[in-house]
Amino acid sequence: MGFKDILVHIDNSKSSAARLKFSTRLAAAFEANLIGFDTLYALDVPSYLEAQFGSDIVSKVMQESRQRAAKREQAFLEVTRRAGVRGEWRLVEGKPLDLLVQHGRYTDLLVVGQGNPHDPYDKGKNLADRLVLESGRPQLVIPYVGVYQPLIDHILLAWNGRREAVRTVHDALPLLKRAKKVTVIAMNPAAGKKHGPIPGADISLHLSRHGVNAEAGHMVRNELSFADALLSRAADDGAGMLVMGAYGHSRLRETVLGGATREILQHMTIPVFMSH
Repeated sequence: MGFKDILVHIDNSKSSAARLKFSTRLAAAFEANLIGFDTLYALDVPSYLEAQFGSDIVSKVMQESRQRAAKREQAFLEVTRRAGVRGEWRLVEGKPLDLLVQHGRYTDLLVVGQGNPHDPYDKGKNLADRLVLESGRPQLVIPYVGVYQPLIDHILLAWNGRREAVRTVHDALPLLKRAKKVTVIAMNPAAGKKHGPIPGADISLHLSRHGVNAEAGHMVRNELSFADALLSRAADDGAGMLVMGAYGHSRLRETVLGGATREILQHMTIPVFMSH
């Protein structure tokens, strides 16, 4: 079991190169086909701009966009060639979210970037949280600050016994099996229908039968938010990746009241693997 088709979102943002580099290492590790997915979309040009610059303003903008995309394609092909990875380039015209949902459904894993509010060229600031709900596929979100561990040896797994956590664990099995260590963390656990007598022990035992070196743990969150507590634990343990289920509550509720998924996507400092 492994990833055979990995799709990485390529764009004009500053963090795109680091995302491609990490995806290439991932594809090499699994001997997977790597799809570099880039999009172009026509701008809705206001009438005053069209009057000022002429009726061909849209075609000029698209021509410049294609020229920039051609440079990204050459960079993608060069990176995959040097790594010995099967690379496939796709440049499609339309809205990035809709196209990523459509093409992502025929892959094993989507690699996208955390939205960077400080980068004017980053057009995917709300892409990750919408994509995980609509694509039906697992996604790996790469922080815009980059990835400092070339190989992820230690993974932190957030476990709450809910449906989305179960789905995520099994989607992430190829990564969990390759890790040297997986720490299962139950946050503020209470024994009951979602946890056995020892929170995290049951899923750790299940993972061990798949060849995962998993150990159960838990932590009590007091004043820290869920995201801050998890990311602090990951930093303390030296974990290079976080695996967690996305949107245990409705997205509307999390948008209005806040929630773990949105917090993590806003404040993440390490790659985060998510499914819904």
